[in-house]
Amino acid sequence: MSEIEREAMDYDVVIVGAGPSGLSAAIRLKQLDPDLEVVVLEKGSEVGAHIVSGAVMDPGGLDALIPDWKEKNAPISTKVKKDEFYMLGEAGGIKLPNMMMPPLMNNHHCYIVSLANVCRWMAEQAEEMGVEIFPGMAASELVYGEDGALKGVVAGEFGKEADGTPGPAYEPGMILNGKYVFISEGVRGSLAKELIAKYELDKDCDVAKFGLGMKEIWEIDPAKHREGTVTHTMGWPLGSNAGGGSFIYHMENNQVCVGFVVHLNYSNPNLFPYMEFQRFKHHPMLKDLLEGGKRVAYGARAISEGGYQSIPKSCFPGGALLGCSSGLINVPRIKGIHNAMYSGKEAAEAAHAAIAAGRASDELTDYNEGLRTGPVGKDLKPVRNVKPLWSKFGLMGGLTLGGLDMWLGSMTGWNPFGTMKHGKTDAKSTKDSRECRPIDYPKPDGKLSFDRLTNVSFAMTNHEESQPCHLKLADEGLALTEDLGRYAGISGRYCPAGVYEFVEEEGADPRFVVNFANCVHCKTCDIKDPAQNITWTVPQGGDGPNYPNM
Repeated sequence: MSEIEREAMDYDVVIVGAGPSGLSAAIRLKQLDPDLEVVVLEKGSEVGAHIVSGAVMDPGGLDALIPDWKEKNAPISTKVKKDEFYMLGEAGGIKLPNMMMPPLMNNHHCYIVSLANVCRWMAEQAEEMGVEIFPGMAASELVYGEDGALKGVVAGEFGKEADGTPGPAYEPGMILNGKYVFISEGVRGSLAKELIAKYELDKDCDVAKFGLGMKEIWEIDPAKHREGTVTHTMGWPLGSNAGGGSFIYHMENNQVCVGFVVHLNYSNPNLFPYMEFQRFKHHPMLKDLLEGGKRVAYGARAISEGGYQSIPKSCFPGGALLGCSSGLINVPRIKGIHNAMYSGKEAAEAAHAAIAAGRASDELTDYNEGLRTGPVGKDLKPVRNVKPLWSKFGLMGGLTLGGLDMWLGSMTGWNPFGTMKHGKTDAKSTKDSRECRPIDYPKPDGKLSFDRLTNVSFAMTNHEESQPCHLKLADEGLALTEDLGRYAGISGRYCPAGVYEFVEEEGADPRFVVNFANCVHCKTCDIKDPAQNITWTVPQGGDGPNYPNM
């Protein structure tokens, strides 16, 4: 497609992704200089379309960016009133005393929010300042200058046939050039992945680590609703099979966000993360909460879990990685919105200073340094050992040692374990299925637990099926020899949307089928596939989930 001619538009800063980091960068740039030309590209059909409701937000990042956000009627009003921590067994659980938790685990200064609505509000603030925001415009290709620096992106390409050739309604898209280009795609974005490889941004950091987070939004019996309550659980049903846990947020309007996280470094390919989530809801504590209610939304996404030691170099010639593109989640707190906002603000300040000095397309080293020494680094460094300790010593050992590490770190600034390494990637952590036991899962009952395809319909995901498949296989043969042959068809289990399946027909060899129309853009396949045979790329703009406004 390199011979295709495209129109080009020039901006001071091009931002890919209208999440909290990208919008924070756009707002801060305009605060610093209203005359800067800033554009934000969003692959969703609207800002927030690809963000399922339900998050606990530390307001620190927003306080720094827009101190008067309350006066500006930000959709942030449900303050956390109560923290609960449980260790679950199959029939019950033990409530852990809050006094055992390190101070940084306290959520009482935080808010339960719909991040989608927060981003919609931020987009309104940005547009009022003169930022151009283009939803439904997927940035599908990077454009480099002759000097090798990132120059811009291709966005808005539509109408390709399934084989990748231009169809009768083909639109080539535009090139949007910037003095600097910010990549804020979220976890494991395809452009960030290319940039990290091209510029070797990860050569001096630890391996990236991830979890799979799944959510359902429920409307429950008002008598059971406790607005402002945040509950976290560990233990059952995962046990020793995998790391992870749950979160339950009592939001406004008798709604509850029920979430479940499975760390993707699990070794047994027979583990079925989605079914672990469905089984979890049959625990007596959840069953009592949800019975009589109804599920109104479902979604899933990968979560960055590498922490401080896995942050790649976040600047490169011509741009920067922001937010989850750099992996800025605080794992024990399950929070990253504040760090995404801080990173956007930091990158904007570095770009503004560079442009004011007459620079362009070079490395924003001030941003890269500030990310590690500023609020983000101060948030992530004290908790850097929680994930590797859990991986090495299991739930109880990791909980005990991780708690000790956080307590000492918060009290003295000293972490007894130094900085631990993560070891293998999540893909390489997977064992041959012949070394592992099978796992039986109960059939969903259709009341508390649901099959995947039924739940995917509540993500309202949509993809034009005549377009090229956005899930690229490096070698179709590996799907049969590795995925099916060695790992017992692991792709049919790690995907929370039922995208992958092996079809067996009488008298024929098994066929690997990719139902890309089901995809909810979680990117787990790109992360967990043991052969690293699948690459997630963006479909044409607007396609994907269309989560309801909550």
